[in-house]
Amino acid sequence: MSAVLDIRHLRVYYGTAGKPVRAVEDVSLAIGEGEVVGLVGESGCGKSTLGRGILGLLPEGALANGEVLYGGRNLVGLSQRELRRLRGPDLGLVFQEPMTRLNPLLRISDHFRETLKQHEPKLSEDEARRRSLETLGRMGIPPTRFHQYPHEFSGGMRQRIMIALALVLRPKILVADEPTTSLDVIVEGQILALLADLKRNFNTALLLITHNLGIVAEACDRMAVMYAGKIVEEGPVRETFADPAHPYTRELLRSTISLETTELHSIPGAPPNLIDPPPGCRFHPRCPDAMRVCAELVPVEQRVGEARRVQCWLHGPEELVKRGGELPLQREAIGVADEA
Repeated sequence: MSAVLDIRHLRVYYGTAGKPVRAVEDVSLAIGEGEVVGLVGESGCGKSTLGRGILGLLPEGALANGEVLYGGRNLVGLSQRELRRLRGPDLGLVFQEPMTRLNPLLRISDHFRETLKQHEPKLSEDEARRRSLETLGRMGIPPTRFHQYPHEFSGGMRQRIMIALALVLRPKILVADEPTTSLDVIVEGQILALLADLKRNFNTALLLITHNLGIVAEACDRMAVMYAGKIVEEGPVRETFADPAHPYTRELLRSTISLETTELHSIPGAPPNLIDPPPGCRFHPRCPDAMRVCAELVPVEQRVGEARRVQCWLHGPEELVKRGGELPLQREAIGVADEA
């Protein structure tokens, strides 16, 4: 499958009065046409920063370098004027918190008219209305509600409207940042069904940012696991769930509650400070399988089978593992308590 979006060695740093915050560190990820890739990890690991970095929506003071290749162009370094032309028709974004993303003073029809006219100024009023209603209809919003205000909709319906606003311009790539946040499980299921429709009806490439592994299992083809600004594991969802290669992925899956859960599990400690992250593998202070090499050397990316990759010394290469020593680190010595 050819990549619609190809991220290569992307870094995003936030400036501070002292050292920069290394929010995204050397991330590479490709997304194919019609593919749904789930980006998972704990809060603060850099998922939303990566999504916004792809679209060039970083705040003032942030610095990005590397490559985000789309249509033969590197989006990193493009002017905001050039990026605005691409956002909407090519690159779409569904924000978190739909309650605060719609203008309360504008009707839903005004939101759609403004979006379409901004990118397709020659579009007639009738055609703009037709496309708006057609996209809203796919999201389950009836035409009778087209001229209502945002406060007249529930949270789940507002999220559907946000998705429809992103899709009305028919983007090739959609970044959905926690699209089910604050929604109950019934509406969450409806949103997942809508995401599945995106793949069938629009053939849209989707980067789904979430901390909910259940959503990834339900909706995604591949998953990328992010920790402390790095992607530590990537692969097909079914294979990764069945046999996680990285200890962090394994611990995340163990922390998920299911019908078979008999006791709660959590990962000891907390994600590191990204101003001054630990040396070597950034997960080693919390890792139950940490070796001496983990604290000394940054893991080398390894292939696990044909379609999976992982950054973990448990998978070699052996000559470097031996250089760093194979004795396990004591949990007390690396500052992690026995309980979270």
